[in-house]
Amino acid sequence: MVEVKERNMVVQVLLMIITFGLYLVYWFYVTCQELVGLSDNAGVSPGVLTILLFVPIANLYAWYKYAELYETVSSDHMNRWVLFLLVLVFMPAVWFIVQTELNKRARGNEQGLSVGGVSTLVRP
Repeated sequence: MVEVKERNMVVQVLLMIITFGLYLVYWFYVTCQELVGLSDNAGVSPGVLTILLFVPIANLYAWYKYAELYETVSSDHMNRWVLFLLVLVFMPAVWFIVQTELNKRARGNEQGLSVGGVSTLVRP
């Protein structure tokens, strides 16, 4: 399994402002790694998806695959198309939705719980 890290939303907003948005690229990569690990989907490369963020049109594919990964691991099984449309309309909502779910998983790890029916154990 993969280690899911709890991230403070206020700190993330500050990092986004201080880095002029570059933090989003880092956040996308590390959360994509976590989602791939939770979904056991070895066919998706977080590195490739992150690079695709910088390629016009291909970035839409990267966000779609990200939404697809999120759909497989989210406790409420949010539809990938809803998340993808939110990327196009209001990106901060996606950031909040995904990070809230990952924070729940991280808290579940600390307590040794299974969140959303998926066991997420932290590696020592």
